[in-house]
Amino acid sequence: MNEQIINDVPVTDIADEGRAVGKVDNKIIFLDRAVPGDVADVLITKKKRSYLEGKVISIKKYSPLRTEPFCGHFGTCGGCKWQHLGYNGQLQFKQKLVEEALKRIGRSEKFEMLPILGSVNTIYYRNKLEFTFSNKRWLTKEEFQNGNGMGSPSLGFHIPGLFDKVLDIQNCYLQSEPSNAIRLEVKEYAIKNNLSFFDLKSQQGFLRNMIIRSTTLNEWMIVLIFHHEDAEKRTGLLDHLSEKFPGITSLMYVINPKRNDSIYDLEVNLFKGNSFITEQMGDLKFRIGPKSFFQTNSLQAYELYTVAKNFASLSGNETVYDLYTGTGTIANFIAGNSKKVIGVDSVTESIADAKTNSVINNIHNTVFHSGDLKNVFNDGFIEQNSKPDIIITDPPRAGMHEDVTKKILHSGADRIVYISCNPATQARDINILSEKYQLIKSQPVDMFPHTHHVENVALLRLC
Repeated sequence: MNEQIINDVPVTDIADEGRAVGKVDNKIIFLDRAVPGDVADVLITKKKRSYLEGKVISIKKYSPLRTEPFCGHFGTCGGCKWQHLGYNGQLQFKQKLVEEALKRIGRSEKFEMLPILGSVNTIYYRNKLEFTFSNKRWLTKEEFQNGNGMGSPSLGFHIPGLFDKVLDIQNCYLQSEPSNAIRLEVKEYAIKNNLSFFDLKSQQGFLRNMIIRSTTLNEWMIVLIFHHEDAEKRTGLLDHLSEKFPGITSLMYVINPKRNDSIYDLEVNLFKGNSFITEQMGDLKFRIGPKSFFQTNSLQAYELYTVAKNFASLSGNETVYDLYTGTGTIANFIAGNSKKVIGVDSVTESIADAKTNSVINNIHNTVFHSGDLKNVFNDGFIEQNSKPDIIITDPPRAGMHEDVTKKILHSGADRIVYISCNPATQARDINILSEKYQLIKSQPVDMFPHTHHVENVALLRLC
């Protein structure tokens, strides 16, 4: 295994993080841009005791699961890494990843594994994109060798694993128009008017980030983030954007002098329009603010929440806890079939949106609390809000804090509906809950076509 190049490596599987798996002489090789069924020549880039990492240098035999990538940025951009794998193949491996995580990490065996729900739209499905300005755009190998584009600015996505490198995006297939047009117009205006792009290493420059959010009602929110205030330059850009795209519903800006890109601890200023955009899900409408969490695939979010609602088997007499409620989408979605729904989230602005969403939908049986769940969700909270019959939880990728998991374990709830975007951490938490709860069934839902990411809804019942 000291060879630098290994010929004729059969690609057999896909691992947890979406990388392909090859195997030679009982040694695992993790590969990017390979598809199960390929046979490839591989350059070994890293050697570990239990595995290797490699780069495909040529493909001797193409897998029948392969398809032609549709985006010109494929292979350099960090998103949509599975474009070379046909969509049916993507669904097959996502389902396998969920099932294996529940069995291997969750140590669950006897449960019903339902077939994955694919996304109707496999392009232009996202309702939120975040872009970064950089004064030095990432160059391809050919551009670097030819000296083309050296020092030119970019507005796009970070190169995976490189915080200070940004790929200039010409056309992105993740969000519908006018998303691409808005991004390109901002960049063109900035260059013409000598607005400085941010230097991620020296932390200098004017233009820093841009967030574009949209809804199925064709409402658009643009949030421009500047490193420092310059009222004349800022107003010039925002006025130009407003005039060029009159359909922008909410135009906002943030001044961020910090070393990190997070805006959750900063003031968001309204420049023009509303301070929110509105999404519709079934008969309900939801207001989304600049800091609000909302599922990034709106159409699939409806399918996801429908699964959660069906798993909860609500009769109208239940007290339901909705943990990590965000803008209260799930809480309000199930309120009509519940006695009472109590939502909790750590983001104050999201809780404000959740309360507003109940008001605008004429819902009167929801209560929302703001605070860190590991501190808020305790015996006093349960005593104040009454014992839950059902707990619905939808935590971030890291899963639930151990204190939260243990409190759920001793809550006495009859059923738990656990929604997760990370099968590994979901399975970890389910393993802890297995002391008192049994996994009944699992429903994967594909929210993110052309990536290895997958949502999963699990139903657990008190033993």
